[in-house]
Amino acid sequence: MSQNPPNLRPDLAPFPRFDAAPRPGQPTIGMVSLGCPKALVDSERILTRLRAEGYAISPDYKGAEAVIVNTCGFLDSAKAESLEAIGEALRENGKVIVTGCLGAEPDFITGAHPKVLAVTGPQQYEQVLDAVHGTVPPAPDPFIDLLPATGVRLTPRHFSYLKISEGCNHHCKFCIIPDMRGRLVSRPAHAVLREAEKLLDAGVRELLVISQDTSAYGVDRKHDLSPWKGGEVRAHITDLAREMGRLAQGTGAWVRLHYVYPYPHVRDLVPLMAEGLVLPYLDIPFQHAHPDTLKRMARPAASARTLDEIAAWRATCPDIVLRSTFIVGYPGETEAEFQYLLDWMDEAQLDRVGCFQYENVAGARSNDLPDHLPDEVKQDRWDRFMAKAQEISAAKLAAKVGTLQQVIVDEVDDEGATCRTRADAPEIDGNLFIDADFGTLSPGDMVTVEVEEASEYDLWGRIV
Repeated sequence: MSQNPPNLRPDLAPFPRFDAAPRPGQPTIGMVSLGCPKALVDSERILTRLRAEGYAISPDYKGAEAVIVNTCGFLDSAKAESLEAIGEALRENGKVIVTGCLGAEPDFITGAHPKVLAVTGPQQYEQVLDAVHGTVPPAPDPFIDLLPATGVRLTPRHFSYLKISEGCNHHCKFCIIPDMRGRLVSRPAHAVLREAEKLLDAGVRELLVISQDTSAYGVDRKHDLSPWKGGEVRAHITDLAREMGRLAQGTGAWVRLHYVYPYPHVRDLVPLMAEGLVLPYLDIPFQHAHPDTLKRMARPAASARTLDEIAAWRATCPDIVLRSTFIVGYPGETEAEFQYLLDWMDEAQLDRVGCFQYENVAGARSNDLPDHLPDEVKQDRWDRFMAKAQEISAAKLAAKVGTLQQVIVDEVDDEGATCRTRADAPEIDGNLFIDADFGTLSPGDMVTVEVEEASEYDLWGRIV
């Protein structure tokens, strides 16, 4: 079994999986879902609506009467990937409906692919359905077409993404997400908890809480109260995480938090991790460490205070795992600023790290900043940053050799079982491999493993 390559993109959604055969005469739709897990949730919602209307989901182009391509438009490289996926769908199928973040630029899409049937923007579910109806009319059979209570999911059955809000109120100069997805709109707390309860009742063993800014959940609702199980729950990430953890405790499931900005109230989440209500894992997009770089990025953070916060989190919950993403080669980044970031990494000792080389994005304010760096400088800094990150990761994983770890099984094949520890989120972090006595394991099982070997990103162990 292969190890994770060091340049894994930390924003890729899992590959969609479909296995249900259509009934005779049932209309079929294909789906290509690109981008982040938040986009994956949008794809799940679209497919759930289509399944409720009697459509079957095709796993390939040839079996589909039309294909929906849910695009990503965050980076120019992602836009190119989206255009390539649209082109492939047109070649292989011919009937293509485009949605998602890149759909906010319809002229850009139709300029490259004028034969697409329709273009809709992010979260425009009704427009997507209208486009599907016009191309492939529905033909539901209420006696046969049954929809699972949890809707259609594109992840394996044992974990699921749970989106708690849309949009973002920040104005980071390198990001166009607020332009594409709008300002923060939080879901009511009771609606999120009901969905979590349904997923857990359906056998989900891990809930991955996502949004564009998880820490800001409920700000737009003024942290209003919702009725919940004979009482009330506040629309605040601390209250939501606590209630979700209580639900998960009854099944032994994990709750993992993603995209958490390091606001002061995050320290209130950490005791929940120490208590075991949610996993001791924080995914925080630091992006950089030097104060001047952060100022040019218009980021809501300061590196000195962040180190103090990290120390406080670890004092409260020594087992906490921190993952983050960074941008190197940002306009105006000096060698001294980059070295400051490397030194900060030595102090912060983050467990999981991803890194991007800066690139212009159409519409981003950072495009107009002075002192853009040559590609060779960005590549050199990326190489040096990743070497530092790998050095830290290798040391942290080596320290786990000989320890006992609870793991969740993701896949089992003839060579062994691919698992994850509590420190590893699916698709973006490392794995733990079991190469012996794995014959009775199935995806979703949780077992205790003694770690026997470590690399820069992955672990190997045996069941105890």
